[in-house]
Amino acid sequence: MIVVVLHADNRPEGLDKVAEFAEVRHATADTLADALDGADVLLVWDFFSDALKEAWPHAGSLRWVHVAAAGVDTLLFDDLVDSDVVVTNSRGIFDRPIAEFVLGAILAFAKDVPTSLQLQREHEWRHRETERIADAHVVVAGTGAIGREIARLLRAVDMRVSGAGRRARSDDPDFGEVRLSEELPDYIGEADYLVLVAPLTEQTHSMVDATVLDAMKPTARLVNVGRGELVVTDDLVDALRTGRIAGAALDVFDTEPLPVDSPLWALDSVLISPHMSGDAVGWRNRLAQLFVDNAERYRSGEQLHNVVDKKRGYVSS
Repeated sequence: MIVVVLHADNRPEGLDKVAEFAEVRHATADTLADALDGADVLLVWDFFSDALKEAWPHAGSLRWVHVAAAGVDTLLFDDLVDSDVVVTNSRGIFDRPIAEFVLGAILAFAKDVPTSLQLQREHEWRHRETERIADAHVVVAGTGAIGREIARLLRAVDMRVSGAGRRARSDDPDFGEVRLSEELPDYIGEADYLVLVAPLTEQTHSMVDATVLDAMKPTARLVNVGRGELVVTDDLVDALRTGRIAGAALDVFDTEPLPVDSPLWALDSVLISPHMSGDAVGWRNRLAQLFVDNAERYRSGEQLHNVVDKKRGYVSS
């Protein structure tokens, strides 16, 4: 059994158990094609890399690809989707940290934390009133594992939560009501917060555009911990500048790192973080252990955890 580990600057630690029963080859994007010769398994540790697409002609022996991330949109391409190669992801590692991050962003807005920090830097004592989050309505766009963890946590602090997804239903155990994502402009005006955690697909690309932003309350905020491409950035900047929505907490962007000349940096109503919402201390170790556990299952012929439905939810290329 030959396992190739695609990494960038840092190799994963904790793969010693895999090395006991497999030949482990390390590769970067430049050396991946050669490393894939005869390989059975690929661990995509450099989880934003699209190097496999170029190296695909050398992957004739490949049977399983595991990506050290929850999202697979940067990995999947037509030939991989149409092949018999099994793809698994790291679902479950990031659920709670991202949910906590979303709650933190909501609290930062409601309790006006950015203004408090600014006033502290200026040594100014200014009393203000803040908002309650209890009974505020949150629409979570994306009803997968991470979206469900967000819904459960926000419900625990008495927020009202509903979902936006591919299938409408009124009896969901975590969201209660789930309405169609494609009909978001019809009901988003009810929400105080719109949280984006949907996968990037042909259907969700640019799902939040001027139409959706115009339909939101002027007091509403957007929280994006999904993919930057879910939002039309120019439309968002315009909505924030003109006060059509009250703010945005953005952890993901259509261009990363966020360019230094992006107008988002200068907007006081925006909270910017560098794609870190799921990266709680120890996350790399947990990612490595998940792969080790799955590799042992692969070796013994057991069903793998976190198998991705390749034919659903990817951006065609």
